Amino acid sequence: MSDVTAKPAAPLDEVMLAMDVVDTLRHRQDLATRELAGVTREQQLIEKLRDIYHQQGIDVPDHILKEGVEALAESRFVYDPPKPSFGTSVARLYVSRKRWGKPVSAVLLALLVVAVGYFGVWRPYQNNQAAQARLELAEGLPAQMDALYQTIYEETKVQQAVVEAEALRTRGQTFAAEGNRTAAEAAVRNLTALRDQLRQVYTVRVVNRPDVRSGFWTFPEVNTEATNYYVVVEAISPDGQTLSLPILNEENGQTEVVNMWGVRVPESVYDAVSADKRDDGIIQGNEVGRKSDGFLDVEYSMPVLGGAVTRW
Repeated sequence: MSDVTAKPAAPLDEVMLAMDVVDTLRHRQDLATRELAGVTREQQLIEKLRDIYHQQGIDVPDHILKEGVEALAESRFVYDPPKPSFGTSVARLYVSRKRWGKPVSAVLLALLVVAVGYFGVWRPYQNNQAAQARLELAEGLPAQMDALYQTIYEETKVQQAVVEAEALRTRGQTFAAEGNRTAAEAAVRNLTALRDQLRQVYTVRVVNRPDVRSGFWTFPEVNTEATNYYVVVEAISPDGQTLSLPILNEENGQTEVVNMWGVRVPESVYDAVSADKRDDGIIQGNEVGRKSDGFLDVEYSMPVLGGAVTRW
């Protein structure tokens, strides 16, 4: 057995008394500092402590008083705050979690909702839209062009429509292969317009209403010595509806969609229409031409000079 034996632990009441002595010295810091300035005065400090406790009716043994003085000198029973460190900061943050926990939790929840919405909903939606757009450009639009071309080829009665449709399809599919969506969609629109033009059926008639002029004449700006004669016409569908059509204005080179326009005619035709209207106020020979299904242009039943105006 070792000759060295462990020092028995002090009773709890003695430990408590020693702590009380230290606490008393801390509250009487001026006394402790003055008395502990010299070690030789330790006994005097013990005497003063004994008097303080006697005044309180407490009998404290001398060895306890000495233990308390030594403990104060050795900084026993004194709490030394830990030095700043990452662990200390984490511990303090954890202890104060009741103060910052709810706001931080709310912020984290909001961030989670945003992240789920962005990465779980918005990004997949955007990626899906982009994939669909690429697929439509690579396959959908070219397929539409092929279908429109085939319809025009089957329904037209003039070779000109097939030639125009072929050119539009070729350019449009080239644009689609190059990734030019805007130009490819424009080709689809032009093919659709060509198909619809083939399917149109209407009669071009001279307008014969009291509030509308049936004809007029102008001096062209390029040649003021000449005179251009026009009859005012409109397109009437088989069910009696007035149609609006794209008409090229020969005076400014612009195409406008209108429901009445002036067709340039020889002076003799202009005079004949004027005389017909003056006769009884009604133009009996008011049909200028017909647009039939499968054709692009109007087949005129009276002489025309090929020009038109949309404003007069």
